Amino acid sequence: MRTRFAPSPTGPLHLGHAYSALLAYGMATKAGGEFCLRIEDIDQSRARPKWEAQIYDDLHWLGLEWPEPVMRQSDRMPAYQDALTKLEDMGLLYRCTCKRRDIEAAVSAPQEGVEPAYGPDGLIYPGTCRNAGHRDSNAALRLDMAKACDMLGNPVLEFSETGPAHKGTHRITTGDLIHRVGDIVLARRDMGTSYHLSVVLDDAVQGMTDVIRGKDLFQATKIHVLLQRLLGLPTPTYHHHRLIRDEAGKRLAKRDDARAIAKYRDDGASPADIRKMLALPRT
Repeated sequence: MRTRFAPSPTGPLHLGHAYSALLAYGMATKAGGEFCLRIEDIDQSRARPKWEAQIYDDLHWLGLEWPEPVMRQSDRMPAYQDALTKLEDMGLLYRCTCKRRDIEAAVSAPQEGVEPAYGPDGLIYPGTCRNAGHRDSNAALRLDMAKACDMLGNPVLEFSETGPAHKGTHRITTGDLIHRVGDIVLARRDMGTSYHLSVVLDDAVQGMTDVIRGKDLFQATKIHVLLQRLLGLPTPTYHHHRLIRDEAGKRLAKRDDARAIAKYRDDGASPADIRKMLALPRT
């Protein structure tokens, strides 16, 4: 078994991060496998060296270890570009100049009996630029989902899930992908890649057998399995775990400094205390 924890250095790690990292570490070590750390810093406008350094400090304090060197996504832009070139050569990408407000306006236009649809990335793109033939090199790159499904022969894709809420084998149909996911962005104009593309390529190159992450990403797995098939990559087993929430039931965010791991440490908590808060067994 090979698992990973892949935080973004855009703020302090909180209890939710601790839960995910400790769970992935525990599953790997229990199986005699390996736990890896990856820094997902493709958003260079928000990534900061101080937050990356604190990630290492927090995880070491929790008792986690990982092989060096740590993979950093900002070092892998050529690999992401190669994958985009491959998909573009297959005729599956198109350039999109729409901004978020353009998409919101398009999907909110009156259409009798049609409600705006939401997918893993929010509002499902209405296809405004699909046949526009834009050549702007700074435009976003979208995957033409219908063409992708057609190229694969309208497949039924599958993945295995071991998480408590969705355990079992899940089938992904063409209808799911076209109507409930849509033409997703694979390269944002300000990054040159996207979360979906980079995470799929990185999990493959690191040989991840089991992807441990929060259940908020469960629906995104449809996208990842499709990209794995298009790019000839293996599909790992997925485990989507519960989310850690505050007393009001709200999901924790990096701006919620009151639950930052570093603050608990500074206030005198021990790693065992953190495990107890998260209902995780002691090591």
